[in-house]
Amino acid sequence: MAKPKTEFTINQKIVYPSQGVGKITEIFKKEFKDQLVYYYKIYLEVSDMYIMVPIEKAEGLGIRSIVSKDEAQKALDMISEDFEPPTSDWKLRYQQNLELLKKGTIEDIASIVRCLYHRSKVKELPILERKLYDNAKKLLEDEIAEAFGISSKEVEVMLHAKLEPIGIRTEKKSPSYDDDEDDEDFDEEMDSNEKDVDDDSEDDVDEADDADDSDDSDDMDDEE
Repeated sequence: MAKPKTEFTINQKIVYPSQGVGKITEIFKKEFKDQLVYYYKIYLEVSDMYIMVPIEKAEGLGIRSIVSKDEAQKALDMISEDFEPPTSDWKLRYQQNLELLKKGTIEDIASIVRCLYHRSKVKELPILERKLYDNAKKLLEDEIAEAFGISSKEVEVMLHAKLEPIGIRTEKKSPSYDDDEDDEDFDEEMDSNEKDVDDDSEDDVDEADDADDSDDSDDMDDEE
């Protein structure tokens, strides 16, 4: 296939929705299923792993550049803004926030963090939601840290300062919906759905575990 247009460059930091902040370490071509395919090789620090993503699929997967400092500041500021309280139906809430995580804009990620922090002050989050909150919070901290040029620990302090006023204003009360109803069955269903999403992602990165950094990769500049 012809060399595709590349949006990203080697050593550029990017965001891979649901996966975390990563860095493009290599752009190369490799034969896959009798076709020559161009890939980004991405290092994800949060999971300490490399993945291969076909260049032509990167946009569809939501892979994007780190936001500007101004955009990062806006996302940070929206954390402390008033908002419509989330539904007390945690299953619906989880699915809505999971969709936001897949979309992966910094505003979506900030919205998840704000929503679930707020809800955690009313009632302890179910395990799946707690995992989703931790994932979104880490992603938000890492991207803002990259945008500001500071450490994630520093952003964590800033984020807590924005979140805490929400927690103080939150009134403790019993929700009208029993969050624990059928939780076990739903956990199993959502774990299965998450596995399906992970499997789809693995298909899109096309056998990343089989990549050979030195023998199977050709620099794009060597293309005839």
